[in-house]
Amino acid sequence: MSTITIAQHSAHPLTVNRLGYGTMRLTGPEIWGEPADRPQALAILKKAVESGVNFLDTADYYGEDVTNRLIAEALHPYPADLVICTKVGATRRPDKSWVSFNPPENLRTSIDNNLRTLKREQIQLVHLRLMGHGAVPLEEQLGAMFELQREGKILHVGLSNVNRAELEAGLKLGEIATVENMYGYAQRTSLSAPYGETRGGEEVLPLCEQHGIPLIPFFSLVHGLPNAGNKLAEIARKHHATEAQLNIAWLLHKSPWILPIPGTSSLAHLEENLKAADIKLSAEDMAYLG
Repeated sequence: MSTITIAQHSAHPLTVNRLGYGTMRLTGPEIWGEPADRPQALAILKKAVESGVNFLDTADYYGEDVTNRLIAEALHPYPADLVICTKVGATRRPDKSWVSFNPPENLRTSIDNNLRTLKREQIQLVHLRLMGHGAVPLEEQLGAMFELQREGKILHVGLSNVNRAELEAGLKLGEIATVENMYGYAQRTSLSAPYGETRGGEEVLPLCEQHGIPLIPFFSLVHGLPNAGNKLAEIARKHHATEAQLNIAWLLHKSPWILPIPGTSSLAHLEENLKAADIKLSAEDMAYLG
């Protein structure tokens, strides 16, 4: 795999292999509760790291706390080069709904919970997920994150689910290490979700490239573009690959500043996803895909 550097201009840059793993699908139905096959969930985490994945994406509101506890059980004590990224700014209700959890005191509670469940003294990268138009201004949310960073609980601060204006505002407030937005070949722009608008990656990618900020996409194979599925399937057949693999390959070829984190609850699908890093798309392939 190629590599990418997070916070390249900081005193503590993090260089990781350019295909990570998103843990969200390791939970039960509706991103809630324990996995249906716990031994396989633990095996997936171990296999990912053994295969060269050294960037994991998680959140304490996956489960709740399920993915964090699985990561710690499978991998602690952690390899020296493993980067674990979590998210704060949201929480889950008992009815499984998603709600904002972004006042400064709540962000601190979330960070402390992540530190406890991940068994870490410092979290290397934390994304502040923006949840709709809450009452807490971005300046207060990010101010709390930067205060936790000064205290040493966070090494680097990122943003998640942001549009271009919000990213520009964040960059004026401090160093933004990464951006995590929904992004995939066929789903590039914002869409409505049960917990508010989900922001796409297309509008923030140029700004990320300009500032050397990795864009971490949680991708979707929703056919949101005209004829997207037909083209993706055609190029997939050409490369003897699946459409999911082509989606990952397209992200890797789209920009060197993209760090895909495809997730799965299947060991077989994990191995398929990892093979996507070996697919070489030509300039003609990329032009045809658009």
